[in-house]
Amino acid sequence: MEQITTMTVLQENLKKNPIVLLYISRRSCSVCHAVLPQVEELLLNYPKISSFHVDADDIPEVAGAFSVFTIPAVLFFVEQKEMFRKARFIPMEDLNDQIKKIYDLI
Repeated sequence: MEQITTMTVLQENLKKNPIVLLYISRRSCSVCHAVLPQVEELLLNYPKISSFHVDADDIPEVAGAFSVFTIPAVLFFVEQKEMFRKARFIPMEDLNDQIKKIYDLI
């Protein structure tokens, strides 16, 4: 998962990649640190998905830009349109099911 450190780079990546999973976390969030490796492992099954990690401590405006009120947050985009999101407690099986449904159509 590529680390993004500016909103400009994030917006550029959303525009140039057709399928994007965005993971938003904070350094002080223990749940964020536990969920991130699980999401990364899940993404190994989906090579066409570009994945990016944003630390909301580094880019505070990311929360407002994407209306994120709790972390960790997983936002899934297809052609720059948000298809779904998961936040705080993220069941990996549910996340996988939602990704698979969209991924299989593309």
